[in-house]
Amino acid sequence: MAPTANFVQEKSMGGGNVMMKKVGKMVERAEGPASVLGIGTAVPSSVFLQQDYPDFYFDITHSAHKTELKAKFQRMCDRSGISKRHLYLNEDILKANPCLCEPWEPSLDVRHDIVVEEVPKLGKEAATKAIKDWGQPKSKITHLIFCTTSGVNMPGADWALTKLLGLRSNVKRVMLYQQGCFGGVTVLRLAKDLAENTKGARVLAVCSEMTTMSFRAPSEARADSLVGQALFGDGAAAMIIGSDPIPELERPIYEIQWAESEILPDSDGAIEGHLKEVGLVMHLLKDVPAIISKNISSLLKNIFTKMFNQGSEGLGAPSYNEMFWITHPGGPAILDRMEEKLLLKKDKLAATRHILDQYGNMSSATVFFVVDEMRKRSMKQKHSTTGEGHEWGFVLGFGPGLTCEAVVLRSVPLP
Repeated sequence: MAPTANFVQEKSMGGGNVMMKKVGKMVERAEGPASVLGIGTAVPSSVFLQQDYPDFYFDITHSAHKTELKAKFQRMCDRSGISKRHLYLNEDILKANPCLCEPWEPSLDVRHDIVVEEVPKLGKEAATKAIKDWGQPKSKITHLIFCTTSGVNMPGADWALTKLLGLRSNVKRVMLYQQGCFGGVTVLRLAKDLAENTKGARVLAVCSEMTTMSFRAPSEARADSLVGQALFGDGAAAMIIGSDPIPELERPIYEIQWAESEILPDSDGAIEGHLKEVGLVMHLLKDVPAIISKNISSLLKNIFTKMFNQGSEGLGAPSYNEMFWITHPGGPAILDRMEEKLLLKKDKLAATRHILDQYGNMSSATVFFVVDEMRKRSMKQKHSTTGEGHEWGFVLGFGPGLTCEAVVLRSVPLP
């Protein structure tokens, strides 16, 4: 790709002639695709077993007398596909902040004070592991993308993480607030653009999420809020992303070959989140899995048409079962409907289901966990590539809008 440069207009002293003068250093674009060079994950220390969580949740919120609602919540937890979750909020914190245990008590200040401090800290844990996995000094990081749905602040969590990690003061930062569950794939899309359009760029991409903003007591008037209480967990994940890996110093894990974003038709109001005095209030419609199932085939077909027929001349498109799959685990119903619609073999979403089982839905951070799990499984099972033996794979995220973010990865051979 051709290098680019900045220009300014300069008026001559003798008249009205205007000429263009080149200023600054020319910026070259990378030659190859963006690659994932390191991955790290982190979770809070408090662990809650899903089978016991209804008892804890209804006791701590003084709602044990709501027996029918508790029975309903127990069924949700039993069918969630989750064995355990990690949460920052524990019994001690909740007892010290009783307003968090009320259904609609004004509590935004208390919630914000917690997440503004803790979200960057959890992000630091994940980022430190990603940098270690990358194997290069943090001084080589040129860009930072930070994504969270847990609160807002100025300066943001990106600034706080820069301080916590001791990154260069001139690191180029991007802060993404209130993206929701598709945010992790959005981060991959942005990191791809940054890495490929700036030669030598090394992007630290971080997603850090906590349910502190949305935890509240059960309410008969808003039974749909129980879904979030049954599914969501806390976690952070980070990646180092860059193009043109340095031989013998950097090893690519996945190449990011394509990125797409689309608002699904007829999906207004399907997933919404509103920041209010009581914290983050989520609205989830029951037909979210049906909306995704209805539109997923056309979305993927559109990507295939662009990528294999136009963008990558001479490449043959694989079948869905000849690819690896990294899907945001919004819930078991979404995964079941995707398998059915796309005729996927049961093992295709095994990595995704494992992360759902062990951590729950961690919003934007979850797909990073699945990417890491895919690599670990490939190495453990001695596959030929990081994609469980397959060259091509999808990363899919679904969230408010109803928005779908999609990325196509190309796995690299294992050593």
